[in-house]
Amino acid sequence: MNNFRSRLPNHFDLPKRIHRLGELAYNLWWTWQPEAARVFGRLDYDLWERLGHNPIRLLREIGRPRLNQAADDKDYLALYDRVFEGFDAYMSETETWALITHPELINRPIAYFSMEFGLHETLPIYSGGLGVLAGDHLKEASDLGLPLVGVGFMYAQGFFTQRISEDGWQDALNNELDFVDLPALQVFADDGNRMTVEVEFPDRNVSLALWEIRVGRVPLYLLDSNVESNSDFDKSLTARLYWSDLDHRVMQEVLLGVGGVRMLRALGYNPSVWHMNEGHAAFLTLERARELVASGRTFEQALEKTRGQNIFTTHTPVPAGNDEFPLWLIDKYLAALWPELKVPREKFFDIARHHVPSGETFSMGVLALRNAQGRNAVSELHGRVARRMWHFLWPDRAEDDVPITYVTNGVHTANWMARRLRILIGLHLGEDWMDHLDDPDLWSRLDKIPDPALWEVRMHLKRKLAFYMRERVRDRWKAGGYHPVQVVSSGVMINPYALTIGFARRFATYKRAGLVLSDVDRLLNIINRPNMPVQIIFAGKAHPADEAGKQLIQQVYRQVKRAETSGRLVFLEDYDMNLARYLVQGVDVWMNTPRRPMEASGTSGMKAALNGALNFSVLDGWWREAFNGQNGWAIGDDKDIDSPEVQDGEDAGSLYDTLENEIIPMYYDRDVKEIPHDWIARIKDSMKTVIPQFGTRRMVKEYVERLYVPAVK
Repeated sequence: MNNFRSRLPNHFDLPKRIHRLGELAYNLWWTWQPEAARVFGRLDYDLWERLGHNPIRLLREIGRPRLNQAADDKDYLALYDRVFEGFDAYMSETETWALITHPELINRPIAYFSMEFGLHETLPIYSGGLGVLAGDHLKEASDLGLPLVGVGFMYAQGFFTQRISEDGWQDALNNELDFVDLPALQVFADDGNRMTVEVEFPDRNVSLALWEIRVGRVPLYLLDSNVESNSDFDKSLTARLYWSDLDHRVMQEVLLGVGGVRMLRALGYNPSVWHMNEGHAAFLTLERARELVASGRTFEQALEKTRGQNIFTTHTPVPAGNDEFPLWLIDKYLAALWPELKVPREKFFDIARHHVPSGETFSMGVLALRNAQGRNAVSELHGRVARRMWHFLWPDRAEDDVPITYVTNGVHTANWMARRLRILIGLHLGEDWMDHLDDPDLWSRLDKIPDPALWEVRMHLKRKLAFYMRERVRDRWKAGGYHPVQVVSSGVMINPYALTIGFARRFATYKRAGLVLSDVDRLLNIINRPNMPVQIIFAGKAHPADEAGKQLIQQVYRQVKRAETSGRLVFLEDYDMNLARYLVQGVDVWMNTPRRPMEASGTSGMKAALNGALNFSVLDGWWREAFNGQNGWAIGDDKDIDSPEVQDGEDAGSLYDTLENEIIPMYYDRDVKEIPHDWIARIKDSMKTVIPQFGTRRMVKEYVERLYVPAVK
């Protein structure tokens, strides 16, 4: 079907017996298979950690003598053979859920567009939850055998590295990525030359090269403007994720929407479904219409013809979270488009015109909503908020009848669950339990796991977190330029046996990272209780242009470094997927304090819950659907409060009261063998309710049944 090919680089010197390690390094299937990760780690565990779990660098740097040794090691070869037996079976499987349940989707690909994809820490082309969700979506689509293809950008500088100064100020470091170190494959045309596509702007064309990332059975194709024929300015268009200036931003979104469609055409794809993960890719609706206008349709006919196959997922209940551009900027960069659509300028603007206090804008959210038949929010409450927010687009309908449904987000269980916990579950729920992740009956059998066995795994994961934090401090200290107070602030005094609370997310003001600091004296009494200490670990980045978010980090950091906290408040810099993995697996409680109803869904708490951590959250997003009174704790009530000051006060009081009167006493209520049975009962209730309902297994199936299949039909 496709007149292209991506080539595996031949830069590994591998013994013949284990030569397929190079192939595996270029397929991210290994990232959600613990045994596959071990096939790399066992070659040299210290080097594996030092290189940030990058198998490509590992195989290049490890040296032939150690590889020869591994090729003669019977135990290693047994592991190697097991891993590749599983890999081959996975890649060649035909009896997948998608094929059995929806054979009409076969050879009817789904194009999934996203500005960012969080697949692994070695591929930093993501900033946070939106990207990690997109990465999990691809991994689950692969597991289910869904014919899905991803479309995004290859960012030459990735997302920034965060450094926190001694005074708590965030510095953003942008480093050029070395693509040789990444699991990214150049795409070539049949003539042997690098495949490119072009996007026209009024004064010039921009060329885009193509990269392929293999995510199990799913291909992800990434656009890259760093092409020799482009100007230096144009080469920078895909250098960085989420440029702050509007010129870069609108050009990026044109390249994603228009360039993404052209890339799929060049690769030989004719998708039956076009899924926009947020509004960044909404220009694809116009490019698809342009194709039909060029073949003789009117613009209105083209929009009507393509609308039914377009799906738009909105992730933000904040109006400012939807990109909007001044009309003069659209004039500047898209003036060549409306003649091709055979519509006048004003009619073109009407497609996405939005009236705001500062004037008229071209709204990417309006463009996507008007030109997609499938529209969804990402939780039940967010669905209500989205229908209210976009009601003006359907003024003749009641608010409840606004055609925006919801598919609550989920997380990829295999990617986020700790290996030790997976082994324990397999012992008691059966070896095939991963095939039934969304079956509540399976998880009802979780009580078969003895409390001491589950608690032993939980304590193991907490010790791993503590060890990892200390090693991070050691590495930063060795690098120099680290103030002694930062050593303490970064967790060197962490106690793996104390109640540990995690708060890690993007530092946007509405997420209220400072809520737990509202009454510092009361908090100090809580964390320094005799015989019942409490630790709180903070982590997260603010966008480099978000001054309020950076000030919030500084506010938290200044409390963290106070001597009175006894090292029990911690801030970990440079939050990424690797740090997230340790946190969601190792903390006891996952705290989330958004100002309701501004958290569209959230997924970090789901990752924590599937590892046995308990959620302690405002009843917003997914937690409002999950909380049953026994599987965690709520902050505040299930109601909206118009006054932010009143809501902050009520939520802070609820937070402190619940910590003091429920969470801390329950955690430290132990039997003679130091087993907290009531706490473990709550862990089991949490896992029973969260894992089947809030995994990507349920989520992707729901997208298929409710959005993809109707779009195909």
